[in-house]
Amino acid sequence: MTETLLTAWKSAQRRLKAGRIDSPSIDARLLLEAATGAGRADILTDPYRPLTADQIATLEGYVERRLRREPTSRILGRVGFWKVLLNVTPDVLSPRADTEALLDVVLPAFAPERAFTLIDLGTGSGAILLAILAERPAGRGLGTDVSSEALAVAKENAANLELDDRAVFLRTEWAAGLADHSFDLVVSNPPYIASAEIETLDPEVRDHDPRLALDGGEDGLDAYRALAPEVRRILKPGGVFAVEIGWTQGPAVKALFEAEGFTDVKITLDLGDRPRVVTNGPDPRGRPAGV
Repeated sequence: MTETLLTAWKSAQRRLKAGRIDSPSIDARLLLEAATGAGRADILTDPYRPLTADQIATLEGYVERRLRREPTSRILGRVGFWKVLLNVTPDVLSPRADTEALLDVVLPAFAPERAFTLIDLGTGSGAILLAILAERPAGRGLGTDVSSEALAVAKENAANLELDDRAVFLRTEWAAGLADHSFDLVVSNPPYIASAEIETLDPEVRDHDPRLALDGGEDGLDAYRALAPEVRRILKPGGVFAVEIGWTQGPAVKALFEAEGFTDVKITLDLGDRPRVVTNGPDPRGRPAGV
C-alpha cells in the first residue's frame, strides 16, 4: 500500500500514542512536516500525496527518536515560542509554553509605541527577549548568559528574526558589570529545580536540557537569592520585573523580592492555573495567585 501524508500521519500518531507520548497528534504532524517538506495545509488539502522511500525512512527515524523520549524540538532543532520560531541546540533549554506566562505579564505593561529597555537574565536561546521585542517594535534589549554556546544560539535566533538591530548579548553572570538603574524591564527564567529532584523529571527534560539551566540548588531557590538584589540594582525607578517560578515557590520568591524593598509584588498564574510568575507588574488574570 502506498504511504500518503494522511496514512503516515495517522500511523505516526498511533505509535506515539501507544508509546504514551504527550501530544501525539501534534508531534506526529510536526515530524511528518519536517520529514516531507509538507506544510500543515498540505495534510488537509492534499492528504493522498504519496511519500517517497526517503521521506518514509526519515519519518521512521524521527518517530523512533521520539519514542525514546527525545523531544520533538531536539529532533527538529527548532521550536515555536509565543509567535516566534527559534533554533535550539543541546546547549540551551528548550522553551516551553509555561514560560509564555511571562509575556502575559510584560506586554500589558509596555504599550506597543513605548520606547523602553529590557534585559533577559540567563537568556539561553533568547526566547523571552526576542518574543518581547517581536511584539514591541520600540523596545531594545540585552540578553546575558554565562554560556558562550547559548549566546551563539541566541545571536543566530536574533538574526533569523531580523531583531539583531535591537537585541545584543553579553557573556556575564546575571547582571555583573552592568550599571545601576539601567533597564525599564527585567525578565528571567532562572534554573529553579531542586538538585535532588532533577532525576525525577521527564526524560525529555532530564536527558536533553542542560543541567546548568535546570539546577536551582538544594531548595531550588539559589538563583532567586542572587537575582533579587541584582534586579533591584539594575531596574530603573518605577520599572517592572518578572521572573518565572516553579509552581510551589511563589511565596518564597515573593518574600525574597520584598526583602529587597519591592512593593506590590504578586504571584500570577499560567494558563493551567498554576503559579508561574513573580512580578511587580500587572496581573493579566486580574487576581493574584497568592499573598
